Amino acid sequence: MSFFISDAAAQAAPAAAAPGIEGLVFPLAILLFFYFLFIRPQQKRAKEQKEMLGALSKGAEIVTTGGVLGKVVDLDDNFVKVEISDNTFIQVQRHAIANLMPKGTYKTVNKKSRS
Repeated sequence: MSFFISDAAAQAAPAAAAPGIEGLVFPLAILLFFYFLFIRPQQKRAKEQKEMLGALSKGAEIVTTGGVLGKVVDLDDNFVKVEISDNTFIQVQRHAIANLMPKGTYKTVNKKSRS
């Protein structure tokens, strides 16, 4: 009677097996993959940034997240006063500091800009 749809042949249903440990291997592998690819490196970078900000002191040469190079003149818990040129100072938040630069970088760049 079914012209367009073929009749399904009934088969004996196999015994329903619980997924067990085999069913968890793939999802756990995906979670481990994402942990080692994304979460762990991000936590490592955050820890290094926190240590760098804790080690910040007067006279350190820094680059802000905006790309401004300067020398730390004064510090407090939240803000850092940075000299970006002779007698030119700005205040930035501590977390806006991206990198510590090697000693002498600020002086070298400052001499080049004067010439």
